[in-house]
Amino acid sequence: MAHASTTSLTRVYPHGRNHRPSSRTAGAEWRALAWLARHPAFLLVLAAIIAALVLVGPVLTGAVLGALVLAVLVWGRCHPASFDRWAAPILRPLWRRWTCYRGRRWADTLADCDLARENRRTGRLVIPRILRVRSATLSIDTLYVRPARGQDLRTWTDRADALADALTAHRVAITRTRPGVLAIVVERDMPFDHVIPAPAIPVDAADADLSALDVGDNEHGQPFTLRVLGTHVLVAGASGSGKGSLLWAPMRAMGPAIRDGLVRLWVIDLKGGAETSRGAPLFHRHATTMTDALRVLHDVRDVLKNRQEHMRANNLRRLDVSTDRPLDVVVIDEMAMLTAYGERSDVRDALRLLAELLTQGRACLISVMGYVQEPSKDVVDVRELFPTRVCLGVTAASHVDMVLGDGARERGALADEIPGDPRHAGIGFVIDQGSRLPVRFRAAYVSDTEIDELVDRCTPRPRLQAIGLPADDDEGVA
Repeated sequence: MAHASTTSLTRVYPHGRNHRPSSRTAGAEWRALAWLARHPAFLLVLAAIIAALVLVGPVLTGAVLGALVLAVLVWGRCHPASFDRWAAPILRPLWRRWTCYRGRRWADTLADCDLARENRRTGRLVIPRILRVRSATLSIDTLYVRPARGQDLRTWTDRADALADALTAHRVAITRTRPGVLAIVVERDMPFDHVIPAPAIPVDAADADLSALDVGDNEHGQPFTLRVLGTHVLVAGASGSGKGSLLWAPMRAMGPAIRDGLVRLWVIDLKGGAETSRGAPLFHRHATTMTDALRVLHDVRDVLKNRQEHMRANNLRRLDVSTDRPLDVVVIDEMAMLTAYGERSDVRDALRLLAELLTQGRACLISVMGYVQEPSKDVVDVRELFPTRVCLGVTAASHVDMVLGDGARERGALADEIPGDPRHAGIGFVIDQGSRLPVRFRAAYVSDTEIDELVDRCTPRPRLQAIGLPADDDEGVA
């Protein structure tokens, strides 16, 4: 029995004899070849430089490389918009990887944060390997890392604060993308340390670009613009996140168009008008109860049907903004009261009317702007019908992907990490339509005095109906 017990505890190895696996590691030259196999682009660049040195000589090769570097620098300084869109997403990750996230510096950072493991057989440190680096913006990097064997998501999230301090970052967020791969979002700094002043009211309606209303600044130091013509906008954010900024700033930016009758505002505020009553003179219609809100939606739907009939009769595919057929903007503050928390029959009617406007309204010059705190499908069943979506500070990480799309948080949209205090109100994320990367912005703050200024300067002028001429179909409905 003793012999059987001893045998059961003896590890059996191949080839009929007992031996331990070797503690030696592969040579440096083989590790280098393995690294080159994983990074073929680097090998191609190196081969191209060597070939140029052999074929044309070091002087001409150096001159070409210097001219290329100079051209990139001049491009970045002279036209930041195109550089940030085309070149920066490629060059910035390369620079960050070689200067911050590789070699001894990366190994020491993980060792200091207890995220490197010691191999029990060899005594060597096992460093989690970076698979890819993406730099969505100047202030946010996303690292895709293969953790060491035995590590899981909790191992890393428990050390997130220590890792942020080691990387001298504002904060670090860590998620699991697939088995064996973690996405580490490194927010290097908070770019907005001051309040953005309210946008100036344009002098003329021609200066109000309804496809690009200036409503704040983005993290690249450029104007953050919001489109209202030909789209619908959903703004999600927790209480105190600054949704009011994205309600009033667009109105200031298109103020003269409201005054001249090129834009009509249909405003629904089921919080008793607390947020919107100050600007009531600007509005074509203003609803503060569920009954009035349903009536407004019915009337806008009737405008939609009349315009569709006009387009069908005249063989038109779209309408141009004019005083006869203005852009009708339906503004719904705290949309959850309309789509989830009211009487069941009222909510059902509201959702049906909203779905009709959202699916058919854009070609007929009808746009919907909805503002909500909780963006789940249970609260906003028509969420996916909004082409333009904006995420301010939210209370849950899952809300980010609900608003901006799957994977937005992994790519750097840390909207759930935005502090909820007034100093950070108006900060949020949108998805750039060109690069599909998240871009952080801060909406302009509009004070009560600036709302009063907007009302004084841009209250719509009474429209005079000529004697003997029939009223416009839209006016008859409204």
